[in-house]
Amino acid sequence: MAQDFKIKIAKDGPYLVSGPVLLKEQTIITDANGGSVDWKVTRTFDKPAPYALCRCGQSRNKPYCDGTHAKVGFDGTETANRADYVDQAELMRGPRLSLSDQENLCAFARFCDPNGRVWNEVSETDDPEVARVFVPQVNKCSSGRLVAWDNATGKPLEEKREPQVSITQDPAEGCSGPIWVEGGIAIEAADGAVYEERNRVTLCRCGQSSNKPFCDGTHASMKFSDRA
Repeated sequence: MAQDFKIKIAKDGPYLVSGPVLLKEQTIITDANGGSVDWKVTRTFDKPAPYALCRCGQSRNKPYCDGTHAKVGFDGTETANRADYVDQAELMRGPRLSLSDQENLCAFARFCDPNGRVWNEVSETDDPEVARVFVPQVNKCSSGRLVAWDNATGKPLEEKREPQVSITQDPAEGCSGPIWVEGGIAIEAADGAVYEERNRVTLCRCGQSSNKPFCDGTHASMKFSDRA
């Protein structure tokens, strides 16, 4: 089904989305201590594809583009390394499971922090209870920065995701998050090259990432809001 979807990045302009599923909003749900524990669909937009999603962060009609990028002279130059994830990520081997980590993809969703943090958990994955929480925790990482691996098979432990495009919200940080792309949807660069198709990635929509088109967590430090 992912072949029915496409996100084309316009030069210094928006994300042009085509595909049969409506845009959603997903919000980070936290526990009593403010730790990220799950995602919840909090809205489904009624505008069918194709649609253009704001990339400069300054549209007055967020999440959609209203042409403001041209008025403000937005520089949307794509600076991300186009090598495959496995060639960029650092691998941490544990006794039963391993963890790969490409830090510059961090979208600051913080699902990695509970239960003692996944970087500490990986060394204890021979403990069935640690392994039980470790994999779902890693899979909630929206950006795909983190991937869990089965040492016995050498394969990633990725949950199946249907093709979906969502904007995200982070009430605990008081900000709006990136665009979450799931299920292997093709993302085409402005120059026509196609990025590696992955199960989960996040795209910058605050306009300030230093790793465009991908989110690098800058939205959190600048308190980006799609309500403004």
